[in-house]
Amino acid sequence: MIVLVTGGNRGIGREVCRQLAALGHTVLLTARSPEAAAKELGVESLRLDVTSGDDIAGVAAAVSERYGRLDVLVNNAAIAYDSWQRASSADLDVVREAAETNLYGPWRLIQALLPLLRNSEHPRIVNVSSEAASLAGMGGGTPAYNTTKVALNALTRMLAAELRGDGILVNAICPGWVATDMGGPGGRPVAEGASGIVWAATLPDHGPTGGFFRDGRPLPW
Repeated sequence: MIVLVTGGNRGIGREVCRQLAALGHTVLLTARSPEAAAKELGVESLRLDVTSGDDIAGVAAAVSERYGRLDVLVNNAAIAYDSWQRASSADLDVVREAAETNLYGPWRLIQALLPLLRNSEHPRIVNVSSEAASLAGMGGGTPAYNTTKVALNALTRMLAAELRGDGILVNAICPGWVATDMGGPGGRPVAEGASGIVWAATLPDHGPTGGFFRDGRPLPW
């Protein structure tokens, strides 16, 4: 299985790469500076800033040339856990910047890689989200991060419906509060957070699509 992971040089993305490689899959670790992490994990690397159209086109061309297909896309790259902000006074430039990475980046990448995913016999798209994006329990705060993850969840639902006929399973995954640079201390081990993403990446063909999960269990939208 050929798997591309964005934001794979640290935190949850790095652990997802490690776990998938341990299962014997071919992992393409992408990040703005991917080389050191890829070398340490023994996986392939591709430079990718998800806000760069040129980078996205380059990655699509490289995967096409090397493999002719892509089996799994894990959209993990994210920024701006803006816990210091409130929606009523938010700096909208921060929100726009977050949207470029957290929403438009995955969206552009999916569009660019769809032809390669359609060449796969078992295609999967995994959008790494957060329970903070659940409207059912949403409160105030963290407006840039939360609103862009809500939008990513909406994109997940639309794509799952549109791509069902192609056999492409599309799901949103919350890894939970994980002790990473973004999550901060006190969260659960990164291996536990990553395992739910790996679960979604390796779903059987009859597996769910258009769902929102943590640890393989549904979350309310």
